[in-house]
Formats: sequence, structure tokens, C-alpha cells
Amino acid sequence: MTEPIPPAIPEPVVATQRCGLVAIVGRPNVGKSTLLNGLIGQKVSITSRKAQTTRHRITAVHTEGDTQFVFVDTPGFQTRHTVKGAGALNRNLNKTVQSVLGDVDVVLFVVEAGRFGLDDAKVLALVPPGKPTILVANKLDLVHRRAELAPWLKSMQERHPFSQFVPLAATDEKDARRLFGVVQPYLPEQPWYYEEGTLTDRSERFMASEIIREKLFRLTGDELPYTSTVVIDQFKEEGALRRIAATIVVERDSHKGIVIGEKGDRLKRIGTEARVELERLFDGKVFLELWVKVRSGWADDAARLKSYGYE
Repeated sequence: MTEPIPPAIPEPVVATQRCGLVAIVGRPNVGKSTLLNGLIGQKVSITSRKAQTTRHRITAVHTEGDTQFVFVDTPGFQTRHTVKGAGALNRNLNKTVQSVLGDVDVVLFVVEAGRFGLDDAKVLALVPPGKPTILVANKLDLVHRRAELAPWLKSMQERHPFSQFVPLAATDEKDARRLFGVVQPYLPEQPWYYEEGTLTDRSERFMASEIIREKLFRLTGDELPYTSTVVIDQFKEEGALRRIAATIVVERDSHKGIVIGEKGDRLKRIGTEARVELERLFDGKVFLELWVKVRSGWADDAARLKSYGYE
């Protein structure tokens, strides 16, 4: 009598992970950092009305279901080098944009809805042929007649074979997050790059310098040239307390006076607003000291750029 054949044990179903790099590119001040923050759900990239606020490659991670999105925010590609003495800085920023585009799986090309100028065209020309590219028409809330977008969209498709078109307002987090469903099919099936729960690959020290710089630009407006930066001199953790000492670097003595303000009021306000946001970010107390120093020509000095943390 033959033995009965046992039923076959089904193979376990293994969930397939997807993961990929997504570049956010566009001309200065088009809303790239606002879009990134909306996608992640909190601030990882600083914003201000001043062009070229973002100066570094900022990586932010969002894991949803079986997919990990690794977004890379880039500086706005600088096509108008109007600030004298900032040549090295501008070259550094543009090099960052170009190096990112070669590495990523998907490109989010951000423009203002209904607008396409020479600055936008120069950025679009950098996108490698064949790279999946999604046209993100930002600031849709500022378009009064939506019907006018149809001919504009047709002209955009004639310029570049975009994979998809997504109109949105990056200031609306719900609107921005529609991009997850659009981007997901373009990411390769492969293991995640980061552990679940990772928000960014940047250090707390880096985030501190960025938040101080954001407050600097927001509170000085057009008075201060964008060739100003922040250097962290000390970052110490003492339990839940972080002691941070930072230097605001400016080009001229007159700029130093702008930052300090009458009786030191403006510098005090920059420090207070930065400290409050850092305490919220680090979930602990922050003791922050700020200094202002003049370093003429730093933005056109490659060695000094490197010492200030520009890659």
C-alpha cells in the first residue's frame, strides 16, 4: 500500500520592497523646499523668500507601506550670477544640482503653474535623457483661470517628454502628498536604504546651522545679501540640554550692523526664534549663543567654502 502524498506547503509570500531616489529640482524660489517639507510632514529643508536659501543636498526619507521614498532637495540652479564675489558659491550650488540628477531614479521638475522662463529651461536642460521626469506645476492656488493651463501644458509636453503632470499647491500638505502615488511605480524593487522611521540623513549639528540661517534670512529680508552663512562652532549634548555656539558670517561691516540691529535687538530675535524652533525639533532645552563676524570674499574662496561645510 503506497503512503499518501502529503499536501504541498505553500511558499511564504514575501512582500516586495520598493526604494529609490527622487530629485526635486527647479529654478530658485519655485517652492522646492516647501514641497519637500509638505511631503515629509515636517520641516527638513529651510525656506524663505530669498532666492538660494537651500545650499546643500538635503535628503529626506518617507516610508509608506512597502515603499521607501528618498527625496533629495537641491539648491535652485543659479543662472544669474549677479552677486559679485559669489562665483565659487554659485559653482558649488550648481555642481550639487548636476551631480544629484545623475544618481536618482525619478525627477520632480518643479515650475510655477502657467509659467516657463529661461531660468526654468536651463534647469530642464540638465535632466538626463530617458530619466522618468514628472512635471510638478506648483502654486496652483495663484492661478485664477485654470482653463489657461491647457495650452501651457501642451507647450510643456512639446518641450520635454514628461512622464506625468501634477498640478498642486506645495503649501497644502494633503495636496503635496498626492505625489506619493504618482512616484511609487517609478521606483525600483529593491531593499530600503534606511531603517523605518528615519527622517533625514543630516545631523543635528547641520540642522541647527540651517534653522539659524533661515531665521537670519527671514528677519533681514532684502537688506542682507544671500552671501551670508552660519558656522556651528560648538555643539554639545548634556543630557536633554544642547549647548550650541554659532557664528553668522557676513561679507562687510555694514552687513554686520544689519544683523545685529539697533541695540542688538535683531540678533536677539534671530537667536530667540532659532532656539524655540530647535527646542521643538530636538524635543529638549537649547542654550544658543550667536556671534557675527566679517569674512570678506568667503563666497568666492573654494578653501573657505569647504571649511564652512560646502561639499
